[in-house]
Amino acid sequence: MSPSSLLNEVDSFAGAQALTTAKIDSGYLLLLNKEKPSKGPIGILSGQIFEIFFRGRFSVCPAAIWCGVLLGLLLLCPQEQALQRLFPLGPVLLLPAVETTPAGLGQSAMSDEQITVPAGTKPYPDDSKSDYLDELPTVIQQEVIQRPEIEWSSPKVFVQSSWRRFASLWTKRFMLSLLAGQVVSLCITCTNVTTTELVQRNWSLPTTQTFFLYFSLFITYTPYTIYQYGFKGWFKMLYRDGWKYIILAACDVEGNFLVVKAYQYTNLLSCMLLDAWAIPVCMFFSWVYMRPKYHYTQLIGGLVCIGGLGMLVASDEITDKDYPALSKGKGDAFMIVGATLYGFTNATEEFFVRRSPLYEVVGQLGMWGTIINGIQMAGLEHKDMKLATWSGMNIGLLIAYTSAMFILYTVAPLLYRLASSTYYNLSLLSSDFYGLLFGLFLFHYSPYWLYFPAFVVVLVGLVIYFWHSTPEAQGKLDIHAPSYVTQRGATEPAAETAV
Repeated sequence: MSPSSLLNEVDSFAGAQALTTAKIDSGYLLLLNKEKPSKGPIGILSGQIFEIFFRGRFSVCPAAIWCGVLLGLLLLCPQEQALQRLFPLGPVLLLPAVETTPAGLGQSAMSDEQITVPAGTKPYPDDSKSDYLDELPTVIQQEVIQRPEIEWSSPKVFVQSSWRRFASLWTKRFMLSLLAGQVVSLCITCTNVTTTELVQRNWSLPTTQTFFLYFSLFITYTPYTIYQYGFKGWFKMLYRDGWKYIILAACDVEGNFLVVKAYQYTNLLSCMLLDAWAIPVCMFFSWVYMRPKYHYTQLIGGLVCIGGLGMLVASDEITDKDYPALSKGKGDAFMIVGATLYGFTNATEEFFVRRSPLYEVVGQLGMWGTIINGIQMAGLEHKDMKLATWSGMNIGLLIAYTSAMFILYTVAPLLYRLASSTYYNLSLLSSDFYGLLFGLFLFHYSPYWLYFPAFVVVLVGLVIYFWHSTPEAQGKLDIHAPSYVTQRGATEPAAETAV
């Protein structure tokens, strides 16, 4: 077989791969398919190499033959072309085993760990099979970026190194995270505006209002999950993993309910301040689930964002936008519990979507949320439904509210993957500024000057949050269907691999 036909065979291979690593004397790292070999020369090649290196059935003659085939492929084809075409996740991948920095290794091998390779040494030990398996990092499709160091030798060097650090922030992933955070913040503002309008138009049914959200998530994402998994796989997923989605949905439903009830009992100042309690709660549960290494600059960024919230609260107090509390103790308790549930559900959903497809997680959240919310709606608001005004304008506002929340519940998991759930909660602190813009055009508010610097302070805090740490370092992405499910188009159950 010619090298070009062998490369074409590699290109034609598709599907999820379970990868492991071996070393050969040619100076290349070899990523091998541990799945059942496909038919044809490339399947035989990958299967034979796996037998040679990892199952102890070593034979000098087959080993020499296959190593010769690989070396011949590299010699006959330009290395850049060969590596470029072999780099997609196929059964055989070749990566240069050169002296490299952690950032360079992250860009080449796409490891989620930073590994220091001293000059003149090899990236992996070659003593035994167990050494390879113990030292292997998980292979995922994301790059590890290391921030440039800040140098203090002179003021000029300090300014130049600080500028390099600032420029390194603006990667595509960070800009998407910043944009997604403002999208969800704008969606929160839309929901606040539509809810205010509904209350003023004699329609105050908070549980019924969120029922339409969960139902829309259910009918959108659950059918696609069934399409991917099949009815048998979907029922298996419900049987094995349904319990964790029930807990997630219950906490999300009750968090929404308690926060809405808190606004009815306590004053606006308490609601705005206590709602920020979700941020440390989210950071704590994120640490419990994923063990991210928080840098002190992330804590500073969070405090700066909360400082922007304090400026917004001060402006509301100065302009006397607060209202009297009916039962401050009761309302504050509702808000603390609701904010705690918010932080827990955000961190838990991030943990899920980093390991499972988005359509599975959001679909399950919508399905169980519909059931739980429907039961609560029937028990608490069945009488008020008859008294509420079901006008065309109110129905239109309900559609607008549901649409905004649907976008939020779809974009939020993407933001969890791009950055983190903590970054999501910090981004929501800018929603009051967007509320001011809505108030200017819809209700003709007269803005207080503190609103504008407060918005800038929140954005600065979001930038500081990733001043040292990177979005890629917030958690490992290992997205796959459940191992017991045969996904559409696959002949075997899904492998536990990153896709």
